[in-house]
Amino acid sequence: MKSVQTPRNHPEAGFTLVEIMVVVVIIGLLATVVVLNVLPSQDRARIEKARADIGRIEQAVEMFRLDMGRYPTTDEGLEVLVTAPADARLAARFPEGGYINRLPEDPWGGSYQYMSPGEHGRFDVWSHGADARPGGEGNDADIGNWDVQ
Repeated sequence: MKSVQTPRNHPEAGFTLVEIMVVVVIIGLLATVVVLNVLPSQDRARIEKARADIGRIEQAVEMFRLDMGRYPTTDEGLEVLVTAPADARLAARFPEGGYINRLPEDPWGGSYQYMSPGEHGRFDVWSHGADARPGGEGNDADIGNWDVQ
């Protein structure tokens, strides 16, 4: 049996510009669908990570209160959960390794904020969200221990 080969410069060899353009449009549409479905998931994951971090920090603050008999002051901030207080009497009760290994950054690369007494409770721990500014809506909204379930 003899095989049929198309010569290289035959007009039907290869793809036409229209065929290539159709493929590019289809790939573009698929990429758009994927991006629209993945990006909101990433935003939700960051918000959930912030809530989990705030929960861990909140537990560390409560452990500090049990050992020291008071909440950290706003001036001491969250750093007092990692390093012993300057007061020798309190430093003697400080656990080796601290109340938390290290202070996490919020998912947007900022620092978690702390205030005692808080505006929403005994103390407030919060992230300023994606915009790193107080207030905001959506991804830019503040996330605090007052709204963590």
